Amino acid sequence: MRNFVWGFLALIGFVLLNGSCKKDSGCNYSNQNIVAPLSEQKAVKGYLDSIGVSQPLKDSSGFYYEVLEDGSSGTPNLCSQIEVTYTGKLTNGNVFEQKSTAFTLGSSIEGLRKGIQLIKKGGHMKLYIPPTLAYGAVDVKDDYGKVVIPANSILVFDITLTNFY
Repeated sequence: MRNFVWGFLALIGFVLLNGSCKKDSGCNYSNQNIVAPLSEQKAVKGYLDSIGVSQPLKDSSGFYYEVLEDGSSGTPNLCSQIEVTYTGKLTNGNVFEQKSTAFTLGSSIEGLRKGIQLIKKGGHMKLYIPPTLAYGAVDVKDDYGKVVIPANSILVFDITLTNFY
């Protein structure tokens, strides 16, 4: 019986140490379960209809997406360091950012946190993110104080996940 108890405790310890993304990296990101209001979801859908995107997929949190290329080799989690190439635009077509960069997935806006987990390494997608899953009612300004993302903006990302670890 004592061997069973020690074995059970060892198993629990192994699961606790290895079963979360917190091991070694100090990562403590978790799902926030934020859902965009129906009005924002309808606004994103209206935008998609207006540009002729007829079959977008929709996440339960309220963002829409298109997987252009699925990729291979597994999917990242919130604690993954990801490398992406992307273009971020407003619905009026203005590009607010275009670059290749690396960051921890969990440190990004909610729409990216959830969306990028839907593709694998080498995958390519478009994300259509309602304000609540992006920056909400806050203006995002550049280093010079110029507003680059107005409050309550729908964001459009064209993303390729080049690598993660």
